[in-house]
Amino acid sequence: FPSHDTNIYRQVCMMAANRVGKTEIGTFIAACHLTGEYPEWYDGKRFDKPVSMIAAGETSILVRDSLQEKLMGPINDIGSGLIRKELISTKRPRSGIADAFDTVHVKHISGGDSLLQFQSYDQGREKFQATARHFILLDEEPPLNIYLECLLRTMTTNGTVLSTFTPLKGISHTVLHIRQQERDGIASVINATWDDAPHLSQKDKDELYLSLPPLS
Repeated sequence: FPSHDTNIYRQVCMMAANRVGKTEIGTFIAACHLTGEYPEWYDGKRFDKPVSMIAAGETSILVRDSLQEKLMGPINDIGSGLIRKELISTKRPRSGIADAFDTVHVKHISGGDSLLQFQSYDQGREKFQATARHFILLDEEPPLNIYLECLLRTMTTNGTVLSTFTPLKGISHTVLHIRQQERDGIASVINATWDDAPHLSQKDKDELYLSLPPLS
């Protein structure tokens, strides 16, 4: 993943095959921004102060089971994910969704707390109409109106919208928009296939390929 692209573009999209590590990449960058702890080799955008962030996916349950678990750890071992336990200041549960969090405050290396808010596309565009955001992670393809609303949230922060998804909906309005932004030179699109995933063996790839029906 060319993290240096986040230094250049407000919009960065990893449009890639399933199981290549899209969510892992997105949540790793999110954790770095929240804590201010970046590895030496990281050459992407850095924030030297606490950030305000949204991490979103298709539904609240999917967000809980993917983004939340990777960042926070499983519910019976909070603090074992990418954000260490001692860096979690406070966490507020989400109403109506068991074991899901709404907002989390994370200690930043500079002092003060970053704000992490978990949201989902099924809440509708209005729920994304909030204050300015430094970083927004969209895991799985968002509706275009939510994608555009997220872009607006980064206008005054020089922030980044990072979307990571497999284009299962085909040539959707969101895909068309992002591709046009790429042609206009104001977005970066990174493509990856199973051949770019060293953790997948050839046997795994062959079996998965044969088991999946052709896309219509």
